[in-house]
Amino acid sequence: MPSHRPEQRPSEGVAATPQPPYYAVIFTSDLADDTDGYEEMAERMLELASRQPGFLGFESAREEGVGVTVSYWSSEHAVVQWKRHVEHRLAQKMGRDRWYRCYKVRVAKVEREYGHVMQDT
Repeated sequence: MPSHRPEQRPSEGVAATPQPPYYAVIFTSDLADDTDGYEEMAERMLELASRQPGFLGFESAREEGVGVTVSYWSSEHAVVQWKRHVEHRLAQKMGRDRWYRCYKVRVAKVEREYGHVMQDT
């Protein structure tokens, strides 16, 4: 199982992940009208997640209120520990009560990956 956190990204916005297997948590959401405090909490959650054992990286995109964030983890145990983190649980409650019209979380085991990185010329 991968046990290190890659420090560099192959391209801006694309997470540098280790060789599989590892886990992906896919969080898809639709923001409600009241987003006061949302950006600050999202930044805090990324800062906090990045310090958790087993965190490997993340990718995120949002357009017109609909967003997808994928976080990568070394093990299912690391995913569960992050879900149970006290401060993360507070953010989850605030999201349900205030920031999200709807959301869905999907957890998947990554079995293989492939890609391309353009070389500088």
